[in-house]
Amino acid sequence: MGRVMMGHHSFLVPQHGDSPVHCPGYTEPQNLTHASEFFLMSLSDDLELQSLLFGLFLSMYLVTVLGNLLIILAVSSDSHLHTPMYFFLSNLSLADIGFTSTTIPKMIVDLQTHSRVIAYGDCLTQMSFFMLFGCLDSLLLTVMAYDRFVAICHPLHYLVIVNQRLCGLLVLVSFFMSLLVSQMHNSVVLQLTYFKDVKISHFFCDPSQLLNLACSDTFTNNIVMYFVGAISGFLPISGIFFSYYKIVSSILRVPSSGRKYKAFSTCGSHLSVVCLFYGTGLRVYLSSTVSLSPRKCAGASVVYTVVTPMLNPFIYSLRNRDIKRAMQKLLSKTT
Repeated sequence: MGRVMMGHHSFLVPQHGDSPVHCPGYTEPQNLTHASEFFLMSLSDDLELQSLLFGLFLSMYLVTVLGNLLIILAVSSDSHLHTPMYFFLSNLSLADIGFTSTTIPKMIVDLQTHSRVIAYGDCLTQMSFFMLFGCLDSLLLTVMAYDRFVAICHPLHYLVIVNQRLCGLLVLVSFFMSLLVSQMHNSVVLQLTYFKDVKISHFFCDPSQLLNLACSDTFTNNIVMYFVGAISGFLPISGIFFSYYKIVSSILRVPSSGRKYKAFSTCGSHLSVVCLFYGTGLRVYLSSTVSLSPRKCAGASVVYTVVTPMLNPFIYSLRNRDIKRAMQKLLSKTT
């Protein structure tokens, strides 16, 4: 088995005595195996537009990181915000920073250097952290829905039920479940040995994209990956829907319209973030299954991976007087 260099990537080519690899859908044997590098898709081939996209995504990334860091600092510095709801919010902001940092810095560097190469190990690392923080985002939104459910449906027992120990336990369980889902996706991809191409039709390493490039029978791998994805997506959505079903049922029984508005307003920010997160995620999924253009799918993913984490701090700060007051105190201290 000898190594052959082709452009920016290398392949192992069978020598005398080795059997050629037969890829599904190919009539001729393919002498391709484990690639050392992949090529990511660029959002645009126009150099002038790439410069514009570089400035745009760099600005959006900085706003995302600074906005979420400001939420974390405001919650930690104000003793009035040391409550379960804001504890979960600060962890959500931390997950959003990790989620957007797994893909956007690499894309910004690629736009600046006009290079789209990513090493095989870096690709797996990016994929693992993307799945980890994406799943953590989903589970934390579910935990926050449970927190609102207890606060509205069982207000007298709220501090007893959602205590400090339970809050820490819920965040730890969410993290380890996300880590398990990430490693299961990673283990599926690690089983892939042969690749028929090294061009990924996305601006980051997506497990489904690597499965499409695999030069082997991926039916079992697809079943495992879709099953894990369905469980990790269906359970959080079910929990959120159940919580809000109970919340709405409880609020409708309240006779006072003022108390109804107050109860709904406490859920407004969380519900907006849930709709934004799952709405854009569903759009990405539908785009990948319906659209014939990979660039359109990548454009939909930009909304999911960049815009949503950037808007979360604005949603919570604009609709929450406690957060705005804490931010004003924090900014006055720093100035």
